[in-house]
Amino acid sequence: MDYKKEFIRFMCDSGVLTFGEFTLKSGRKAPYFVNTGNYRTGAQIARLGEFYAACIEDNHLEPEVLFGPAYKGIPLCIAATRYQRNVEYCFNRKEAKDHGEGGVLVGHALKDGDRVVITEDVITSGAAVRETMPVLQAAAKVELSGMVISVDRMERGKGELSAVQEVDREFGLKVYPIVTIQ
Repeated sequence: MDYKKEFIRFMCDSGVLTFGEFTLKSGRKAPYFVNTGNYRTGAQIARLGEFYAACIEDNHLEPEVLFGPAYKGIPLCIAATRYQRNVEYCFNRKEAKDHGEGGVLVGHALKDGDRVVITEDVITSGAAVRETMPVLQAAAKVELSGMVISVDRMERGKGELSAVQEVDREFGLKVYPIVTIQ
């Protein structure tokens, strides 16, 4: 589990984990902020891919496809694919393209039975997952092996459960954080 401690140090060194007063996408206030948009170099994204791959392996997820929701999930799935042998990647656009290859998905053409792991940065309220699920369900009857995130903020969702617990209950999707706020 040493990679978890290394990951926290890596986030701080990269300016991704910062401390202060922040308003989150959910409107909640927090004393820290995780901004994966601050990974800006090839070396950082390569190292980030190693952490995601370590979490995937640590939890025995064995995906065939890594799916990165637009926008921050895109570089995460591509970076992690580098360290997962024979794993393809796929991501979505926010708007469907009406020319060229068209459609909303880029990369591997999802098909029924594909074992998919979603890569995302954090879960605060679960809103991004709720946007992603219809995209995947419209593409094919994929088998969702889980979702890997950088940090589980351990925040309440829309009700009494944490956002991660709500995602599990609502979609049957297990979430595997590299680290939790604890």
